[in-house]
Amino acid sequence: MIRRKNEMKTNERPQMRGGDGVVLSTDLVDPSELMGKGRLFGLTTLEPGCSIGEHQHDGEAEMFYILEGEATAYDNGEAVRLYPGDLLYTGDGDRHAIRNDGDKPLRFIALILYK
Repeated sequence: MIRRKNEMKTNERPQMRGGDGVVLSTDLVDPSELMGKGRLFGLTTLEPGCSIGEHQHDGEAEMFYILEGEATAYDNGEAVRLYPGDLLYTGDGDRHAIRNDGDKPLRFIALILYK
């Protein structure tokens, strides 16, 4: 199966998890296509100044693979810089947040899998 870009749904998520600005989240697959193993496989875009607020993952893990831009992420309270090619892994029970504090859009692949 091929899914064309124009067939993918993009959602606007204002102040996502208490963050700043509007997060654009494009579903690359429908959650039902993850065969009960997860709930998200998508492309996330944060414009400069936008963020996803700190939150915890329970019973699941989330990964952010950075494609473009730079960000400050918070990995269990520790601030870290992320660049293209970096991956942030947030395991079951862990907390994270991410902010685009650069001057270009931040784009990353997000994947959430169940424990």
